[in-house]
Amino acid sequence: MKNIIKLSIVVALLTVTLAYAENDTRQLVKFPEMMQEHMMSNMRDHLLAINEILVHMSTGNLDSVVEIAEKRLGISSLKLHGASHIAEFMPKEMREIGMSMHRAASRFAIKAEEGELLPAYQMLNEITSACVACHMSYRIR
Repeated sequence: MKNIIKLSIVVALLTVTLAYAENDTRQLVKFPEMMQEHMMSNMRDHLLAINEILVHMSTGNLDSVVEIAEKRLGISSLKLHGASHIAEFMPKEMREIGMSMHRAASRFAIKAEEGELLPAYQMLNEITSACVACHMSYRIR
């Protein structure tokens, strides 16, 4: 019985995913293949960084939170991620959303550095809101 329920859930998710893909109204942004892979790698690292931030926040390790937020998401991360090369292929609004995420991450790092967990945690949504705005508006595939 459990396997039937699991299979039903998988089929339902696949059906929804396929229906969504056919009606995807997000703007397609075309990148050269190498840049596309680079950008996907950056996005995966951003997601991993947010997860690591949450893990360190849950243990009160704000020093690690500050380092991850600034070095992998904040303004300081732009050179590491090759942002200037990728940005030239983005529409202006997409670049602005991306920059708002990087600025929010730097502000978040400053707040976390102050040592108060709750105020820093309350600012985390500025980072994830920028991610959601971009991913809901644009696609690269």
